[in-house]
Amino acid sequence: MKYDILKNVLNLLEEFEADVLQGRTYPNDIEDFKRWIVANYKREEKNNEPSWDGKEKGRSAESVINTLIVHMNRYAKSYSKSAILGSDFSTQEDFIYLINLKAFGEMSKMDLIKKNVHEKPAGMQVINRLIAQGWVNQTSSETDKRSKVLKISNKGIQVLEKQMDKIRKATEIVTGDLTHNEKMELIRLLSKLNDFHQQIYDKNIEPEYLLNEVLKDRRL
Repeated sequence: MKYDILKNVLNLLEEFEADVLQGRTYPNDIEDFKRWIVANYKREEKNNEPSWDGKEKGRSAESVINTLIVHMNRYAKSYSKSAILGSDFSTQEDFIYLINLKAFGEMSKMDLIKKNVHEKPAGMQVINRLIAQGWVNQTSSETDKRSKVLKISNKGIQVLEKQMDKIRKATEIVTGDLTHNEKMELIRLLSKLNDFHQQIYDKNIEPEYLLNEVLKDRRL
């Protein structure tokens, strides 16, 4: 049996007793030892805050996060553009829509548009382009004959597979030099953000009311 944890606890006790001997505010008992750990952990956490341009002038963390997300989107688009250069794809949305249909099966036009977090006009342009290329077939829904469902065609699968090696490489480049653990943590954080915004997106609030409605909900 290893005693690494016990050794670490003993080291913490030594640091705590050193603080007590130096006349710091903690009496020498277990409850204050726990409070000492919490206080020092918080101090260490604060000291580990990253720095960013404009921080000393009051630039907020929210501003930095927004800027970095925008930048990452632009980087990802540049790699995607390189991956489809010389292919039959016009935009990255073309192959993303096909990937979703291949992965999740047939779905309605609006379901496909929502899965890609697009506005309806932009999404319909992509869908019409895919249908015109013969990469996607549309048929009447079995449950609602008035509704059309989309399914990737054999031609769509072929054109997608032809380009998938480059697309995968572009995807890998976007994650840069992150370690496996960092990737898992990033997925957790981005998923949390996505869940928050997905609920808002699903409400289909008109742009002129969107900001006020979201701010009102957050105040509640």
